[in-house]
Amino acid sequence: MSETTRRPRRAPAEKQRDPERTKRKILDAAKVEFGAKGFAAARVSDIADRAGVNKQLISYYFGGKEGLYQELAVQWHHTGSQMSTTDQPLTDVIRQFTLNTGEDRDWGRVMVWANMSGENPGSVQEAEFMRGQVEQMRERQQRGEIPADLDPAYLLLALINAASASLTVPLLVRHITGEDAASPEFIEKYADELAKLVGHLIRADRD
Repeated sequence: MSETTRRPRRAPAEKQRDPERTKRKILDAAKVEFGAKGFAAARVSDIADRAGVNKQLISYYFGGKEGLYQELAVQWHHTGSQMSTTDQPLTDVIRQFTLNTGEDRDWGRVMVWANMSGENPGSVQEAEFMRGQVEQMRERQQRGEIPADLDPAYLLLALINAASASLTVPLLVRHITGEDAASPEFIEKYADELAKLVGHLIRADRD
């Protein structure tokens, strides 16, 4: 067969695109970048580089950096809502939130940045989520699960801060307990101890 009649070699088949996998990679990368730098300082190009994608895909899938942040917030609120349903004892809820803070440290850092800087494109969703959490605490109080003389909103605030201690005050954790705040062993024990503390609070009101 001559060179002129030889059939051209076929190009390798293009890999099938997986939009959901790509979006997951972008979201994971964004959580790390937002957690490390805060919303304002995080760059779309750095998020794209970390995810290994073209930065135009961030606009295509999420409408830009703000949309990406808001999608992360929506996903967290979905997770948080599942962990805090009122059919679970409050002791289990506080334990789950404490464990989650220890395991998903990047999102925890995102929240720390948002509170310190005041820059939170997901603030509308966050406010709505927290109002729902306060209402759940009121429901728990009405059915006698938490003491009647406590303000549910202030109790929620205290518990959120307590659950976040492994992330927000790691030096205090080391000074007080001698443990590494990021270690799975500390996080597990702290979650158990905090749940027991809430349990004592509940039982004390019933005695």
